[in-house]
Formats: sequence, C-alpha cells, structure tokens
Amino acid sequence: MDRHSTTFWLAAVPGFAVVFLGTLAFTQEPASPNAAALKNPVAATPQSLAAGKKAYDENCAACHGPKAEGAVKAGTIISIIQEQGGKQPPDLTDAEWDHGSTDGDIYTAIRKGVPPTMMAAWEGRIPDTDIWHIVNYLRALAAGGAAGAPVTSAPATPAATTTTPTPAAPTVPRPALLLADYAQMPITGDLDGKDTRGELARVNVLRDEPGGRRFFVNDLNGPLYILDKQTRAFTTYLDFNGADARPGLFARLTFQRNFATGLINVVFDPDYLRNGVFYTIHMEDPTIEAPAEPRAGVVPGLDLTGYTTTPAAVTPVEPGTRITREAVIVEWTDRNIRNATFEGTARELFRMQLASPIHPLGEMTFNPAARPGDPEWRVMYVGVGDSGSGEQKDIRRFNPQRLDTVNGKILRIVPDLHAHTATSTVSENGRYRIPNDNPFAGVDGACKEIWAAGLRNPHRLTWDVDPAHRTAPRLIAFNIGLTQWETVLIIEKGANYGYPLREGTQAMTPQGMTPVPADDTIPLRITDTVTRGTVKPTYPVIAYQHTASGGDAIAGGFVYRGGRVPALKGRLLFGDITTGHVWYAEMADVRKADDGDPATVAPMHELDAGLRSLVEQTYRARGGKGETLPGNAAVAGRGRVDLRFGQDAAGELYVLTKSDGMIRQVVGVK
Repeated sequence: MDRHSTTFWLAAVPGFAVVFLGTLAFTQEPASPNAAALKNPVAATPQSLAAGKKAYDENCAACHGPKAEGAVKAGTIISIIQEQGGKQPPDLTDAEWDHGSTDGDIYTAIRKGVPPTMMAAWEGRIPDTDIWHIVNYLRALAAGGAAGAPVTSAPATPAATTTTPTPAAPTVPRPALLLADYAQMPITGDLDGKDTRGELARVNVLRDEPGGRRFFVNDLNGPLYILDKQTRAFTTYLDFNGADARPGLFARLTFQRNFATGLINVVFDPDYLRNGVFYTIHMEDPTIEAPAEPRAGVVPGLDLTGYTTTPAAVTPVEPGTRITREAVIVEWTDRNIRNATFEGTARELFRMQLASPIHPLGEMTFNPAARPGDPEWRVMYVGVGDSGSGEQKDIRRFNPQRLDTVNGKILRIVPDLHAHTATSTVSENGRYRIPNDNPFAGVDGACKEIWAAGLRNPHRLTWDVDPAHRTAPRLIAFNIGLTQWETVLIIEKGANYGYPLREGTQAMTPQGMTPVPADDTIPLRITDTVTRGTVKPTYPVIAYQHTASGGDAIAGGFVYRGGRVPALKGRLLFGDITTGHVWYAEMADVRKADDGDPATVAPMHELDAGLRSLVEQTYRARGGKGETLPGNAAVAGRGRVDLRFGQDAAGELYVLTKSDGMIRQVVGVK
C-alpha cells in the first residue's frame, strides 16, 4: 500500500457522543501528500515518551486501552459500538496498524480528524507538541517499548490556544452536591448482565402526578410505576413489555439492546386532574410477527374498543432498507386517577419509522406557564432524534435538515382533536391537530408539525419560567452531539440548529470541525433535492467537549425553582450521562448567551456529586456482579453512571441512575 493513501479510520458508531483514535486502513479518502511529508520536530526522548504517554492516557486510553492495545484486548469494549455491530477501537501497536504511514500522516489525522466520521479533530484541544509526543509514544509502543514511561518526568507544554469554550479546570475545591437516597427501583436487569442488560433498573423519567401524592416513574425495560411519596413503595401501573411471551401489553416492544429503547417516556396532560389523560412513548420492532395493538386482557380495566394503529410517518432511507424500529405515542385516559390501577381507554396518536434504534422520538412536554384559554394551553412539544442519520454518508445524512421528515426536529401539535379547532388543522393521520401558526405550516412539501429543525438528539426538553416574567417562558433542549460537542439550546420558533452542518460552536465540514464561516448560512432544505433559500443557524447557549473535563453525552437538567437548596435558586442544573459529571449555569448567563453569536456560551460550574463512586457502591450493595458498572463510553471508560434528572411540582430536583437503579433527591450544596 502506498503510504500517501493511508489515513486514520474510525468505525462508524451510530448515535452517540464518542470520539476516539482509529486505525490506519483503506476505507477513507487519501490523506494530503503534504501530511506525509511533515517531519516530526520532536525527538523521541524519554521526556517526549513520558509526555506522549500522559497525553495519550488523558485523551485516547478510554477507547484504545492503557497500552494502545485496542478495546478488545484491553477489555474496554464500548457498549454502543458493540450493540450496533461496529468495529471497536483497534490495536495501535500491531503490524496491521502501521501500514507504512509517516509520522506526518499520523500527526495530521489526530490533529484534523477524519471527516465525515466520528473521528474528531483534536486541533485546539491538544497542543501540537503533545500530538507529536503521542506519535512518538505510539511508535515506541509498536516497537515494544515505552509501556512504562514515567508520566512524572514529562515537561510542561504550552496550553492550547483556542477560541472555543471548554469547562475550565478547577483551581479551588468544587462545591459538593449533596444527595439523599429517595427510592430503590425494582431490579429489572440481570445482576451479571452486560451493557444495558446489566443496568439494575433503567429508570428514565420521573414525573410528579398533578395533585402531589405520587410520582409516575418509567423503566425502559417495560414497567410504568406509581411511586407513593409517603411509603416510597412502587406499584406497577402498566407493563408495556409483552415481548417474547412476556405478560405485558405490547408484543412488539423492543428493549434489550441500545439505550433509548422500550418504554421511553411518560408525560401528563396539563388538564390531567379533570380528564385523566397522559401520554407515553415506546419503541417497537415492526418485523416481529405479532399485532401492534395492545394485548386484550393484560390490563383488566383497559377498554380497547376502537383502538387502531396509525400509518408510520416515513423516514427517508436508502431504497431497499428494511425498517426494524418504530416509535409510538399513545394517549391514555384513566377514568379513576385516585387508585393505582388503570381503568379507561387508549388511543394511538402518532407512529414513526426509525432508520436505526438510536436517537428516537424521545421527549414530550407542555408549556407550564399556559393556562386554560391561552393559545398554548395543552399544546404539546415533541423532541425527535435523528435516528442516527446525521452521521451517515447516504440519503439519510440530511434528514435533520429536511423539512419533509420529522427526524432531528422539535414538533408542536395539539393532541386533543376537540381543542383549538379554530386555530389549527387536523393531521394527515387524523389523530391530532397542527397549529396554524407553526412556522412551516404554509410551506409546500414541509411537515407542518415542525417547530424547529437541525438537531441530532434533543432527548430532554425543559422550561425556563421566570417567576417575574411568566408570560415569556423559554423552551430549553439538551442535545447529544456527534463529534465534539454536547449542547444546551434555547428553542425558538422556526430556528435551525445546523446539524449536520454545525455542531456546538463550530461548522462540520468535509475538512473536519472548523470555525463558523463568514457567510454563516446553510440551505433551507425541503427534500433531498429541493431547497428554498438559506437560513442562519442558531447556536447553543451552553457547550462542553468530549474530554475528561466534559463527558460523552448530555443528560438533561432543570432550572431549580425549589426552596430546599437556596444555593441553586434560579440556576440550571445539568449533567453528563456516562461520567456522572454535574454542573450548573447561571440563568442570567444562559439568557445573555442567546445572542446569535456562536462564540457566546454561558460559563459552566462543576459540582462534586461523587456519583461514580456512589453508584458503584450501590450497584455492588444491590447485587451487581460486573467488574465495573455496566457499559463503556469514550470519556467515561469502563462503566457508565447513566444519569438523568427529575423534578417535582415544588421545583425540587432528583437524580436518577440506571446502573444502580436508584432515585436520589438533591438536598443541598456544601
């Protein structure tokens, strides 16, 4: 093989925030001849090897293992890749790795990344000198040396010069976030299981039932529980898991693999105390030979008279692609909300195809500031992921941009066919209404449900309702990134957040992550071939990178409006799914960052929640048998905390962790 045709390669990893070095192979476009000609200016001295080891350990070891022997040999299998059948981060020390590449080839691939894969550019995140040190260290490892290079002898290197934001390293001890155990979820995982099957309970959402007596809590494995606030006891209210002859409602439920599968979400209608209505999202496999309707008789009080499915909204895919996943919104009406059993009816509201099992239709919310008679009363906002399409190289890539599909969008609908009849129209499937003032309601070829576009995975939505300005609430999305950035976005009517042409504060181009161009516009894309002018992308108000001080995937969060923890009052608390890192941002800074300037982001302040250690201890105490916590991720390494947040009606916050199946309450900051 000609050395000038080699580049770093990264096996495509559908749908997660993962960054890692890959191996040299034949599958990517040729590297620049100029890269091969670059000469290594750093001699491979013991000091350089030590510095290279230090930089490698901080930035590469989580995926390739502590000695660059690859994920398989190192026992650091990354679960999201395994579940998608992708290639694990390879051995960087064997003969297959080198392929005759020059130091310049390797340096350039690390520095520039390998677009359009998930091998991100490290330029600006690792100093150039340290990249050369990494090259020297990898060469030494491949030759059988440097494994024991002492980190302590590494010389100091200049800090990277970058204009992009990153969480600053703390110079003083971080304040501690104090947590108290609130409830243990019933164990639905396997004590010795791997990846998601090893998580003790896949708690995903905690919702305070209007009236204040109980929480509704879901487990992705199928159960929807009622959690009594007085006794802290769980009662199974509905069991969605009827897969493989299990006793639950849906025979097509898919839950065993991937992260956002099974029973994904639940939310209450704002008028629940009067109408008993709530909504759920679950995932199905349409290839399973079984009815899509709920099983009769599973829930004695469930009246399925008239229940019918809806045609699945089509997702653009390559011709001949077999769709193996669908996401479904169901409306439930309980005639007696005072007991712990369901007695009422169900109605399928919406069904959509998913191009893959990741980043599905995942979130629902209602404007909490709306009141009866308001235009926003009982209007639902829906967060829809891109189903892993934005990182593809085929027709799927621009799904988040295309207005003829709901992938990678925020939707705005009226679930009740009898509400807002004068200001909305009935949807194509006849199950809900679409407000006439939606931004694309009058655009030919566009899905009228779309409120905002260009997102990768807005899997959590929350609201900033300033008590002093209740009539001007802000919708906030927590958006999982691909290559480099995790972001918090303020969702505006008709806004386009750029993906897959933008991520975080940067542009995503065939040359990798670059600064935003002077002409900061992108095509307004109706279909794969039809555009209609241009639009200026909207940028995040908070962004953190896929580094040790950041994380792998943003977990979501809430603006604290409770009374128990004055130190958090009016601050946005959020975290990272895999690492368990927790931060807050001042809402005044968040609002200021919503200024249209991609470089303006709110400062992040880390709180020491000690979640990794706490979750590991509880996982063991509850019988978990894995060597580490279940799963892996690029930054977190072996073991995932799998963090989410919940909030009650009083504004108090809760921390939900899947790996140990726990709900904890935020009780203070010290």
